[in-house]
Amino acid sequence: MAVRPKETVVPFAVHGEGTGVAQELTAGGHVFTTDAYPAFGGADEAPSPLFYALGSLTSCNQVTAALVAKDLGVQLGKWTFDIQGDLDTAVLVGGAEGNANFERVEVRATVETDASEEQFATLISETARRCPVTQLFQRSGLEFENNWTRAELPAAV
Repeated sequence: MAVRPKETVVPFAVHGEGTGVAQELTAGGHVFTTDAYPAFGGADEAPSPLFYALGSLTSCNQVTAALVAKDLGVQLGKWTFDIQGDLDTAVLVGGAEGNANFERVEVRATVETDASEEQFATLISETARRCPVTQLFQRSGLEFENNWTRAELPAAV
């Protein structure tokens, strides 16, 4: 009997090709490129894969929060994210022993919403729990700070 895939599993596939440290990637019909800083052997002609990792954290939080907000019955408006990842390059560049991961990542998010303070606290905790990229970062063992600010949702015109 053939094993049937779980109905809730959605495959995400990426194809990459490149030379040196630059790469062209195709994902879901979208094409994007990566490169690295000259210190890492690149020409800095495209974002580093590390920028994409942090960028995926912002966008995955926003997508996940939209799903959570729907469950909570609250509206979300404009988002602003600032994310910083602190990377000690001793392992990556110098080959030192240790973990090549970010040492620390801080998320600073501001979102316009009509959520009450209690609903906003639930929005934050549920988004962190349900966001696959947040979970990747948190479970990797780095120091992870998740600071969200609630802004008033502008009145409808």
